Amino acid sequence: MKDLIPIERIEGKILMIRGQKVMLDRDIAGLYVVKTFVLNQAVKRNIGRFPEDFMFQLNKEELDFLRSQFVILEGREGSGKGRHIKYLPHAFTEQGIAMLSSVLHSERAIQVNILIMRTFVKLKQILSTHKELADKIRELEQKCDARFKSVFDAIHTLMQPPEERISRRIGFL
Repeated sequence: MKDLIPIERIEGKILMIRGQKVMLDRDIAGLYVVKTFVLNQAVKRNIGRFPEDFMFQLNKEELDFLRSQFVILEGREGSGKGRHIKYLPHAFTEQGIAMLSSVLHSERAIQVNILIMRTFVKLKQILSTHKELADKIRELEQKCDARFKSVFDAIHTLMQPPEERISRRIGFL
């Protein structure tokens, strides 16, 4: 089953939107090897299974931000596909992705769902380890004297997530 899709490919499709780890409908459909509209149709037929904490639709600003981050590309050169989407994408949380297994019944969908769930668990373990490491560093910091303050300050700086930067285009307009 691990040969089905490399876990790194799934990890790369998990995004942080509205403070939640989610996957977009088009990425899930790609992993399931179905068209996005087929996935969304199945969800619409079973909309009662997808409350807002399982699935939500992105707004225009979120879509524009994702496009600026190259998550959603403009399609192939010259094809015009993807340049102007007709519908805003849906984002599925971990629970929403688990619910998809009750809506899509193909064998591939089931196997891919298992891999996605394992990927979410792996990410939680990594984040938990990071928190434990931060707690241990704080504990060490309290035990040590001022001589190591600069070392701990440097460690805290390295542990901070990178700030989101708004990049400006360079060149002539």
